[in-house]
Amino acid sequence: MSAEAVSATTGAPPGELAIAQRVRQLQTLIEQARQVSVSGVTPTVTASVTPQASTADFASALQAATSADSAPIAYQGEGATTSGEGSSAYDPLIEQAAARYGVNPAILHGLIQQESGFDPSAQSSAGASGLTQLMPGTAASMGVANPLDPVESIEGGARYLSQLSAQFGGSTAEALAAYNAGPGAVQQYGGVPPYAETQSYVAKVLGYAEAYSHAHSLPSAGAGLA
Repeated sequence: MSAEAVSATTGAPPGELAIAQRVRQLQTLIEQARQVSVSGVTPTVTASVTPQASTADFASALQAATSADSAPIAYQGEGATTSGEGSSAYDPLIEQAAARYGVNPAILHGLIQQESGFDPSAQSSAGASGLTQLMPGTAASMGVANPLDPVESIEGGARYLSQLSAQFGGSTAEALAAYNAGPGAVQQYGGVPPYAETQSYVAKVLGYAEAYSHAHSLPSAGAGLA
C-alpha cells in the first residue's frame, strides 16, 4: 500500500484531481446496487488524511476508468519500477489465487499493477512490501511469512481483498478503497472516502483491470470482485 494511504498530502496533483472530477454517476449506481456490511476484518492501517475531493465527484471518474474505450492510465504505486512489464509471468499465480478466494483475477491483476508495477521487491516508505504491498501486520494476519515471495504476496493480497469484499457487501470500489486507506476510513465515510489519493487509486486499479479484461477477452471488471 502506498505511503499516501497512511499520510495523504494536501494539494493533489492536477492529474489526480482531474480523475476525481470525472467520477459521480457510477458511484451512485454502485451505492444503489449494494448493501454495506460492516463486520469482519479488523483494520490494520488507519489513514490519517485530509479529505481532498468530494465523494460526489467519484463516480464519473470510475466510469471513465472502466470504459472499454478508455486507455489504461499510466500510473504506478510508490514501489513500482515498471508499467507492468513481465506481469504475464505472474498470471497463473494470480488466476489460481483469485479462484481460491473468489475474486476477479482482472481486479487482482490491476491491484498488483497499481501497488508495485509487478516488482516483487517493491518496498514503500510506509513499510509495505512485495507485489501486493501488504503492511507487516496485514501480511501476518493473512499468513504471509515473506511478503517479498511472489507466491505468498499474491496469495495474501487475494485473501485480504476477498475479506474486504465480504466486509463491504461485495462492493469492488469499497474493498479497493479499504485496501488503500484502511477499512476504518471506509466505515467512517460509509463508502469510498473523500481522499483524492484513494479515489484516484480505486479508479486506476479498475482502469487497469478493465484493460486487462479487454485484452484477455474476459467479462468487464467493473461489475465486481466475484
